[in-house]
Amino acid sequence: MKKALHQFSLFLKRSNFDRGIRLGTGIAVPIVVLYFFGHFEYAPPIMVGVLLSAPSDIPGSIKRKINATLINIALTMLVTAIILFAKPFLFLLLLAVTFVSFFISLVSVYGFRASLVSFSGLMAMVLSFAVEKETFTEIMVHVLLIGVGGLLYLLVSIIFQKLAPKRDQNQLLSDTLLLISAYLELRAKLLSKKSKRETLLKQSFILQNQINEKQEVLREVLITNRKRSGRSHYEEKELLIFISSVNIFELIEAKHIDYDRIDRIFGEKKEFLEASKEWNNIMGYHLKRLSEILIQNGKIPNKKRLLAAQTKANDTIGDYVNTVGLPQAREGALVLRNLADYQSQLLQEIRGIRRVMTNVKDVSQVSLKRQDSSQFLTLQEYRLNVLIQSLSLGSKMFRHALRFTIAIVFAFLLGYFFNIENTYWILLTIVVIMRPSYGLTKERSKDRIIGTIIGAVIAFSIVLITQNVVLYSILAYVSFIVAFSLIQQNYKSAAALLTISIVFVYSLIHPNSFEVIQFRVIDTAIGAAIAVIANYFLFPSWEADNLKAVLLNAFKMNKQYLEATEAFYENKTKNKLLYNVARKEAFLAVSNLNAAFQRLTQDPKSKQKEYELIYEIVTLNQTMISAIASIGNFINFHQTTPVSKEFAVLVKKISNTLQLAIDRLEDTHLEEKIANETVADAQAILLGKYQELSNLRDDNIKKGNTTIDNNTLHGLQEAYLISNHMNWLISLSENLKKATVSYQNTLLPEK
Repeated sequence: MKKALHQFSLFLKRSNFDRGIRLGTGIAVPIVVLYFFGHFEYAPPIMVGVLLSAPSDIPGSIKRKINATLINIALTMLVTAIILFAKPFLFLLLLAVTFVSFFISLVSVYGFRASLVSFSGLMAMVLSFAVEKETFTEIMVHVLLIGVGGLLYLLVSIIFQKLAPKRDQNQLLSDTLLLISAYLELRAKLLSKKSKRETLLKQSFILQNQINEKQEVLREVLITNRKRSGRSHYEEKELLIFISSVNIFELIEAKHIDYDRIDRIFGEKKEFLEASKEWNNIMGYHLKRLSEILIQNGKIPNKKRLLAAQTKANDTIGDYVNTVGLPQAREGALVLRNLADYQSQLLQEIRGIRRVMTNVKDVSQVSLKRQDSSQFLTLQEYRLNVLIQSLSLGSKMFRHALRFTIAIVFAFLLGYFFNIENTYWILLTIVVIMRPSYGLTKERSKDRIIGTIIGAVIAFSIVLITQNVVLYSILAYVSFIVAFSLIQQNYKSAAALLTISIVFVYSLIHPNSFEVIQFRVIDTAIGAAIAVIANYFLFPSWEADNLKAVLLNAFKMNKQYLEATEAFYENKTKNKLLYNVARKEAFLAVSNLNAAFQRLTQDPKSKQKEYELIYEIVTLNQTMISAIASIGNFINFHQTTPVSKEFAVLVKKISNTLQLAIDRLEDTHLEEKIANETVADAQAILLGKYQELSNLRDDNIKKGNTTIDNNTLHGLQEAYLISNHMNWLISLSENLKKATVSYQNTLLPEK
């Protein structure tokens, strides 16, 4: 019970609930004001305008939010006018529905924010079917009142943002830390749960994508605000927390360990990994608590458990050496030492967040130059050319627009010829659940139907118990606000609450509410069926056929990241920005690839062509970026020796192998060969450096010098990590090239 109350308290303070309150306020104001002045008949179109403007109110820079809302208002007014003027003429209405459905759904090519504007435009089209306006004056008044509603919502949104200007940022930071805490705990499980690694790795793909999405929005919000208004103390704190979250994410990525080697080294001695696992879990819990404190006042958790876990993990290294004995224990000890160093770096970042959140005065400041900060922003291209380039069957969004239009027109004609009373409910269901991918459409259809049935049962039960119209009004209003708050988090619950709200609104208008409940469920089922069938049979867009572009980008960004890491190794100061930007681009590329793979798993089994091969490519690419991040992370946090020419030779070899994979996908086949003898010599020299340092350490132990100094330890760590990771990267790149050749030979010729 206590946990449920805690979660409910967090929900009430989330920015999603805040946006629900904004919507509720925007709806309540015209109802109260116009009822008081005796012009309640003007309230419904204003409320519709409020509702249609709400979707574009998402986290981001205030400028983009205002621009999106204004475009949203203009679009919904235009669409409403087109449909209302066309309604008396069936053929003209059919043309209008076809035109609006196709071109507005195609607007989604401009990104997530544009897709929400597109959604509002399509909603305006559907809701226009519920409006009975005949004369020119009636239609224009209705359209103008929708515009008034949109402007009212924009005003309410700006006022709320002025009252709580940092709520969106705090929510995004909180969500990011919460996801990272889950990712950290998942990484701990990977160390010892050998039988569950494939399942855990697939879960990690989802988490990586979610973290990257949150961090992309945070970059836009924090960096854009900083460029516009300069630096404030509060914004400085937010940016510091964000940078620490990025560093933590990179550190976790950097420890995508060679688990086969871990299994080989520790074998039956996995108990020596338990301290590292426990430390990870404690840090994960700590991040979770910090994420909650960002949106809800609370006490910063005590750091004693963190420090105790650190001590235990460090002591375990000595226990392992004493149990196994040197020199046999050296490789395992270095693995544990590298793991402990990585976790110590994680701990420093977490403690940095703690210091920021406890208002410690001497926290470091961010010195990112304005001209540099713009390089971290991913800008959306809004030129007309982007839309024109999408006008082909090769475009996923074009096929979706065609499919969606046919589904909408079919549903409209179905309602017309069979005289279905509320056809727009079927159309509304299609608009809400139909997505470019089959898997997401099917999932949303299922959630929509289940949610609608649950909502209908609840509403039916309440209607049986009481006929109190005041209670109906309160429940309709509250359930609508909560439904809008939950729509991004829990679509099934949102659908249930939305059904409750709609049923009670209709119960206030029509005496036979049971008939409303019945038809609501039936129409939802019809709309969901049309959406799923259309996605399966009409210009289907199976993810296995759409991976080429995503794969190409991931390979190119990995290659760029590797080369930037080499430059960073050569000169940390000069090439720091180059490395950070390349890291960000590589993480985004692998996140997009992981998201594409996740969509593939939602497609029907029969359409998951060469699933195992694609999974292998995704996993190899993921492992490569982690191995590169591990090298970059070591360079960043340690004093390193000068870059050897052997390292450069191996980087060139790996880069060339990646280029061969890219050439295969692009059908260019421009092979640039590096002599295998040169690569083998470079590998041998790097391994020899480690063996030389290792032998020197053995000699010192024999002489009684059992205590190792920091320089020797760091030298051993560097030689061991560089030698092993470069060999690992060579093997990974070769396997990736082979898998890419198989992918090209088996999948691409079919297209």
